[in-house]
Amino acid sequence: MDVDTRLLRSFVAVAEEGGVTRAAERLYVSQPALTKQIKQLERRLGTPLFTRSRAGMTLTGPGRVLAERAPELLARWDAAARETRRAAGRAARVLRVGFLASAANEATPRIVAEFARRRPGWRADMRQAAWSDPSAGLIDGDVDVALLRLPFPGQEALCVEELFDEPRCVALAAGHPLAARERIAFRELWDEPFVAAPPETGPWRDHWLAADEREGRPVRVGAVTDQPDEWLSAIAHGYGVALAPESAARFYARPGVVYRAVSGVSPSRVGVAWGMGEEGDSVVGEFVRCCLEVGG
Repeated sequence: MDVDTRLLRSFVAVAEEGGVTRAAERLYVSQPALTKQIKQLERRLGTPLFTRSRAGMTLTGPGRVLAERAPELLARWDAAARETRRAAGRAARVLRVGFLASAANEATPRIVAEFARRRPGWRADMRQAAWSDPSAGLIDGDVDVALLRLPFPGQEALCVEELFDEPRCVALAAGHPLAARERIAFRELWDEPFVAAPPETGPWRDHWLAADEREGRPVRVGAVTDQPDEWLSAIAHGYGVALAPESAARFYARPGVVYRAVSGVSPSRVGVAWGMGEEGDSVVGEFVRCCLEVGG
């Protein structure tokens, strides 16, 4: 009997969260869709995996057995899939490069051009990631190397070289009372609602909320967004303000949104990251050297 790995991932999420509501949020699916997937898995296995009650979902005996084995099964499958994709890229002479919006700014085209010059016949396949994935696919093995904003979750398990830093500014709706100012002190923004990245991005979200630079003041979140267009729209509609790298004023100009210098907040750092096991990969190493020499 074959079981879709998607069904196993759904099962693991529900087992770990103890219910459908939080598991659905974690998986970005609707609750009815997730419930349907769990029932489908139970039909395939021929046994109930959960006992349902108003308090939540409790694993049955067979459910506990599967909950013990499923994470390892998924981890092995993910590892095999990563290695297969990596081998395919090498066979096609393609280096998979993840990046977040504007990560290396104007340096990115120069880095890619220098890599192409040094590695004739190779192509850097640039893959932009959503803000819900601050490692741009690197932790999941979807890319070989990535240009990222620091810090990000899982950074300690990777090799990271910082390339440069740049000041952070604040993005506001054009009609905001502070928009007429050329420079704003960060403490003047402490009570403002902020447009934030998804909660699961952890320290990356906290950095862009400057959570550690508020002298204990709690953060007010006015909206949560995952993509630049959503972020700009939330700011333009007045749902909140947001810290951004200074270069955002060049890359994300939009009617209704203004960018202003902000004092009293640390800069944004940009780095190149790659897996611990990739130190000996000459192609990855070449791209990293290009980043350090051209983008630093």
